[in-house]
Amino acid sequence: MVHVVYCDDKEKVLEKILAGEKTMIVRGAAGRKIPHSRVFDGELLYFMKKGTGIISASAKVYNVLNYVKLTDDEIKEILSLHQPKLCLSTKQMERWHKKCLCLVEFINVKEITPMEFDHQNNMDDWLIIDKIEDVVVGTSIPYNYEKSKF
Repeated sequence: MVHVVYCDDKEKVLEKILAGEKTMIVRGAAGRKIPHSRVFDGELLYFMKKGTGIISASAKVYNVLNYVKLTDDEIKEILSLHQPKLCLSTKQMERWHKKCLCLVEFINVKEITPMEFDHQNNMDDWLIIDKIEDVVVGTSIPYNYEKSKF
């Protein structure tokens, strides 16, 4: 599978990824939510700065850690342990203080020829698709959550 990941523009997430400061991303929720248990080593990530509509970088998934039913202390411990790779601000630490966490470590980050993202109303901040062309203007197909079901 291929994953399209929205990067927070206010926190300059994509810039941190491209600079090599950030080598892991986190998603969390009160319960299991995409991409929890749906992203695997070796798959491709495509990064897009939120608000731009342009996919501009890629990386290869290196390691994935999925957690459920975490206590407050466990959440703090996990985020702190991985902070050197996550490079989270205080605000982001609060945002991702969730009982279910998915941490995705990546390697081989590279800028790519920018691709225009074909946004559809039913899309979340993490998409799981067969190939990147499925969400690129000119080659996109109607998006559904079939690949995102648990």
